[in-house]
Amino acid sequence: MVEIDGMKMVQTRAILNYIASKYNLYGKDVKQRALIDMYCEGTMDLYELMLMLPIRPADTREKEFANIVEKATTRYFPAFEKVLKDHRQNFLVGNQLSKADIQLLEAILMAEELKADILSQFPLLKAFKVRISSIPTVKKFLQPGSPRKPPMEVKDVPGIMKIFYG
Repeated sequence: MVEIDGMKMVQTRAILNYIASKYNLYGKDVKQRALIDMYCEGTMDLYELMLMLPIRPADTREKEFANIVEKATTRYFPAFEKVLKDHRQNFLVGNQLSKADIQLLEAILMAEELKADILSQFPLLKAFKVRISSIPTVKKFLQPGSPRKPPMEVKDVPGIMKIFYG
């Protein structure tokens, strides 16, 4: 739950959409919002695969890791590389920062935490990462000691499970 502007909001996507709308990170029209939503959903699919990795049973974790790397490098990253190539702008939609750019950056950072050279075949995504990470507010957020959470590790799972299941 997040309290913002006198409201108590739940549901991650609703919260993200509200914040994106409030801070002009959600496109200028309905077509741009549709593209932003489409790109965000794609990054969330990859993000959720990576997020669940530490929760997987130990005997399946290596296979799941390989699956994530395979999907990232044959499905998700090629699609975003093509978007950047075809769009020929600094951002995924229009020529303005959107929540889709932030979510893609987070997915890239998570993927690199799993496999440091995962972007080796994606020059436009590498440049995108540098460009978006250099935006002053994003750069500040990515500094050590910032609110960005470190990747979840297997040792964190019991505490997390206790939160959800008591």
